[in-house]
Amino acid sequence: MKPTFAEIKQNSYGSTTNKLSTIWSKDGGCPSGTVPIKRITKDDLIRQRNMPPLEPANFDDEFVISNNNIEQKGSYYQFNGYKRAIARPQYDPKLTKFSGAGMATSLYNPHVEGQQHSACRLKIRNGSDILQVGWRVDPTLYGDNNTRLYVHYQTGETHCFNTLCPGFVSVRTDIPLDMTFGDNLSQRGGSTREVDLYIYRDMGVGNWWLLYGADYTQVGFWPHDILNELKGFATNVDWGGVIYNPPGLPEPPMGSSFYPTGNSSFDAYCRNIAVSNEDGDSVGIYSIVWLTENKFAYKIQFDTILEGSNTFTYVFYGGPGISNP
Repeated sequence: MKPTFAEIKQNSYGSTTNKLSTIWSKDGGCPSGTVPIKRITKDDLIRQRNMPPLEPANFDDEFVISNNNIEQKGSYYQFNGYKRAIARPQYDPKLTKFSGAGMATSLYNPHVEGQQHSACRLKIRNGSDILQVGWRVDPTLYGDNNTRLYVHYQTGETHCFNTLCPGFVSVRTDIPLDMTFGDNLSQRGGSTREVDLYIYRDMGVGNWWLLYGADYTQVGFWPHDILNELKGFATNVDWGGVIYNPPGLPEPPMGSSFYPTGNSSFDAYCRNIAVSNEDGDSVGIYSIVWLTENKFAYKIQFDTILEGSNTFTYVFYGGPGISNP
């Protein structure tokens, strides 16, 4: 099952940001030959009945390509209670097929209640096929308000979070898909904690792999035969925050719970965003198109920042939500 990737070059420099030092288990994880799969309880089944509708797959169709330029359209509409503050690559006629994407994302714990959720995600898409990875605060999905790792896939009307149903194939004994990050969270104005997440296509077989951490640990994969349009390449990539809010309730905070200021010590961010082209070669992103449905609740900024002798690409995002429905 070992994926056949083009070489992924690691940065030769060190980040000033604190990395996560632990995963989830003090005793080393599952026994040899097994992988962590969440046991489904009665409470899980009850909560799943209250899961919100799916995030519409056609969000990215709001970007209209005209004369090789991208025009932003429908930026402030609401879709099934979802609102985003996201960035995607500026249209490039030489880069229309993606074999993967990655980011380092800071970890926060925005306050949510009831059926609300707040998340940061990397998403790739082709048609109605979507793959996502990121962190999420979601009492309906998890039964608590912890910041947890999550993955999600969608193809047509079929979809699944983590390992709640067949789909994603885990191969690691020490990285469960719904693990909590515990106290390894960023403190606004203080220490910043982040995690590296990547989705890459196995160029030999066509499966899509989740890679974790600075050493690109292979966590597992989505088999190509459960997908339709993503049997080939992705055509859209985005990074940033997303919230869900039931009708009639205040919108929850996103990211650090504050509007971005362009300072990585104070803002939620996706850093070192990059994609890989159809040949599997990594391509840095230096120009973006941004989108938010509610500019009064959530905002997004893009910047390249010189830190020491190194330049970092950042998407800063977040906001306090709104206090009145």
